[in-house]
Amino acid sequence: MAVLEALAKIGEYFPGVPKPVIKPTLGRRFLYTFIALALYILMSSVPLYGIQHVGGFLGDLPQIVQIVFASTQGTLAQLGIGPIVTAGLIMQILVGSKIINLDLSRPEGRRLFTLSQKTLAIIIASVEAFGFVIIGSNFWFLTGPNPIFDVDASAAIRAFVWFQLVFATLIVILLDEMLQKGWGIGSGISLFILAGVAMSVFNNIFSPFPVSETTSEPLGFIPFLVWASMNGTLDMQNLFVRVNPQIGQTLPGLLGLISMIVLIVILIYLQRMKVYIPVTTQRLRGIKTRVPLQFLYVTNIPVLLVSILFSDLIIFRSLLSANPTAAEILDRVIYYLNPPRGYFELFVDPLRIAVFTILFTGLALLFGLMWIEVAGLSPSGQAERLIKAGLEVPGLRRNPRVLEALLAKYIYPLAVLSTLIVVSIVIVADLTLAYGGGIGILLSIGILEQYYNMIAYERALEAYPLLKRIIGES
Repeated sequence: MAVLEALAKIGEYFPGVPKPVIKPTLGRRFLYTFIALALYILMSSVPLYGIQHVGGFLGDLPQIVQIVFASTQGTLAQLGIGPIVTAGLIMQILVGSKIINLDLSRPEGRRLFTLSQKTLAIIIASVEAFGFVIIGSNFWFLTGPNPIFDVDASAAIRAFVWFQLVFATLIVILLDEMLQKGWGIGSGISLFILAGVAMSVFNNIFSPFPVSETTSEPLGFIPFLVWASMNGTLDMQNLFVRVNPQIGQTLPGLLGLISMIVLIVILIYLQRMKVYIPVTTQRLRGIKTRVPLQFLYVTNIPVLLVSILFSDLIIFRSLLSANPTAAEILDRVIYYLNPPRGYFELFVDPLRIAVFTILFTGLALLFGLMWIEVAGLSPSGQAERLIKAGLEVPGLRRNPRVLEALLAKYIYPLAVLSTLIVVSIVIVADLTLAYGGGIGILLSIGILEQYYNMIAYERALEAYPLLKRIIGES
């Protein structure tokens, strides 16, 4: 707790966003949300001042980092939401596992948690930014073999790039606070991830820009159809799966578009599925109702946690360019954790796909089971909430242990099954070249579902003001 209080004390010196005295209208909150999104998109379009290029290992960061951390290479959004997400994950695990005994139901506990998380995010951003600028090959041309000292950039320039990265992270934290404290809708983290995936899908479908400097072939699928039809090069093969031999990469094709649409429909259907447990209430004897458990019980959390782990490993790898031995070890790990880039890898490198599937599934199951314990979704946590609400299962004694044993028959199978389903969806999406990638589609549908529920809730409150008094909102 002493460390937590020290971090919270430091966090008090950072600027923050106060809660609105009067809750803004839904329309005004939409406006503030749009402003926050526009500012982040602007940050992801403004290059870092003082850098010469984005090279080395950093120039090859895979799409998973850009999606999970909403980062854009070589810009003010280089670190994206990575420090915030990593800090939040660490704090959630420490508090949820009771390593740090903090009562988040109390205002003081929530204040300590928020301030500590902010300080930890700034510390992580400082360390990552230091790693990026200390390995000179990431941003500057080298004048010799040593990537740390033989750099075509002064110490002042490198320090200024470090400052830009840390200051940009602070801006992202403030944008996230602005939305979460009631000025906007949802959270900045979810909004920026959704925007990144949406931009990727939009580019895959509509981008008219050429895929490289050596060809006029456009990136977007629809412009490609027009371009290939005019050139007489359109056939069934490049219609479904486009491969550009000059750059050695797959490009958006019809297979990826169909795969994305089908998987979105499946995910929306699964998000709506519920498993119901019959209960009664002590206050109204004889009145039966049902408590719904979401079929995708852990939603996208296990895949998100594995993706965060993988993305942090890639970021950490980019900071180890000066240590060939450590970099080589991480390269092997990252190679097997990297998602497949098309079904053809099943024939080219089936061992890598098999290892990736086993590791990804195993880590997702581990994180899924860990998360239900940390987040209070375990049978004991759910049983405690039901009893506090005055609910009980017909035919069972009002005993927490009895209720916990019953809930365990539902919760643990649901956690395992839902984790296996979302992992399968991610792998199938990557194998079929779905636009946005498997993780991007999964995260986006989950975020859109959250926004739909939040907007429906807010519209109900505005349409029926009496509801605000019933639920205690001003």
